[in-house]
Amino acid sequence: MPFVLDASVALSWCFEDEVTVGSEGILDRFESDHALVPAIWPLEVANALLTVERRQRLQVAEATRFAALLRELPIFVAGTDLDQTLGAVLDLARTHGLTSYDASYVALAMREGVPLATQDGGLRRVAHQLGVALLA
Repeated sequence: MPFVLDASVALSWCFEDEVTVGSEGILDRFESDHALVPAIWPLEVANALLTVERRQRLQVAEATRFAALLRELPIFVAGTDLDQTLGAVLDLARTHGLTSYDASYVALAMREGVPLATQDGGLRRVAHQLGVALLA
């Protein structure tokens, strides 16, 4: 079954001190499943990689290798439209105290009827409240 992949889980794979049993289990799911991500995901991941490079937590070559590994996984960017973003996503963000970026993950999981893989406590709380299945 496909699932929505939050950047927090994907980025944990890059660092030994951040990977968990749960996030490793999500990585293993790619053997038989694929992930959906909102349009913000590639930008979030790219920005996080730039940030860790600038803080010298990763060398450019390491970040580049990690980005290449992510591109090999069956991760599909889900399209969105203006009505959806300024409608359901904005409403979720307002109602549940999320950023619009975070709300886009929950909205995508709800729209597709698939579980959400996240390590973010706020996203987990809202997904639970809304009956969205959780992974990780």
